[in-house]
Amino acid sequence: MQTRQPLVDSPNGEVQLSNDEIARYSRHLIMPEVALDGQKQLKAAKVLTVGTGGLGSPLALYLAAAGVGTLGIVDFDVVDESNLQRQILHGTSDVGRPKVESARDRINDINPNVNVVVHEEALTSENALEIFADYDVIVDGTDNFPTRYLVNDACVLLGKPNVYGSIFRFEGQASVFYAEEGPCYRCLYPEPPPPGLVPSCAEGGVLGILPGAIGTIQATETVKLILGIGEPLIGRLLLYDALGMSFREMKLRKDPNCPICGENPTVTELIDYQEFCGIPQAAAAEQQNGVPEITVQDLKSKLDNGEEINVLDVREPHEYEVANIGVKLIPLGELPQRLAELDQSENFAIHCKTGGRSAKAVKLLQDAGFQNVYNVKGGITAWSEEIDPSIPKY
Repeated sequence: MQTRQPLVDSPNGEVQLSNDEIARYSRHLIMPEVALDGQKQLKAAKVLTVGTGGLGSPLALYLAAAGVGTLGIVDFDVVDESNLQRQILHGTSDVGRPKVESARDRINDINPNVNVVVHEEALTSENALEIFADYDVIVDGTDNFPTRYLVNDACVLLGKPNVYGSIFRFEGQASVFYAEEGPCYRCLYPEPPPPGLVPSCAEGGVLGILPGAIGTIQATETVKLILGIGEPLIGRLLLYDALGMSFREMKLRKDPNCPICGENPTVTELIDYQEFCGIPQAAAAEQQNGVPEITVQDLKSKLDNGEEINVLDVREPHEYEVANIGVKLIPLGELPQRLAELDQSENFAIHCKTGGRSAKAVKLLQDAGFQNVYNVKGGITAWSEEIDPSIPKY
């Protein structure tokens, strides 16, 4: 049942379906909620997916299969082997290719009737408004806070709906932030969390199937908005727990004091979102606090020369099982209780996966009175890349 105005007006005679398209979309055409006019609306629609990763993959696949006429994709990354567990747009043969190229080829294979517009660049405050202007719906498939706030603010300024999704480990969220009709992302999250507080999927992991569930919800919401059918997730945040296989819903309200969509907005143009999220300040503070570092090459040289240096791994036991270099393991969370196992007079090189947790461990040891402690820059990932390729990367 159509409950609202469709985002894309019925194109009447301007858009026609070929016989091949009628055959392709036949299961849509026999649904009264879609029918011929609805399929023409889908063909006339222009949707931009920000990111072609975990969420962008099911988004692009299903929107293309559904017959969205113009599909824009924004990404500047290349396909990595670690992507393949969840980013189903890309295949083994695509490793090393720009993601937008492999995404375009896969979309064209799914549906050659789709016009794929490639934006192989980072989304920034300088280009977001220009890129977004040509599209009816913006779908946020990003995984970092600066870009989420950027997408939100650009959508509010342009009056476009932002179909939002996020994933972490076994949990996901989805909503439609549309300031014309309800709250925006800033109404829900007025301030970003401190840098480093919320781990990324690269640090905390994600169930490979999870983005399929959330991305498919985003694709569904996008089609509903285009056609003007059903009840979109405007003013609602859908929470998904894959382990419990349960959905919960939170009602969201528009914040009259929201700095961009409220009654007296103070954000009237796109800003520096890295600075807004405190990333440069955090990096400067970390540099000022200055944990001493050692490269993997320097560590290897010291070990080869027989220098007395203890290497300590502060990852979790399940990570240690995947890849290790045969050194002592004390997970970061256990370190404060296990300091007695370490001799303050000795030298220590601390490593984790890429260097973040080990930097915290070095600071913790320094505060406890340890003098000669060093953070292994790049962690076991750098060791695998630069010293011993037989160590698995994960």
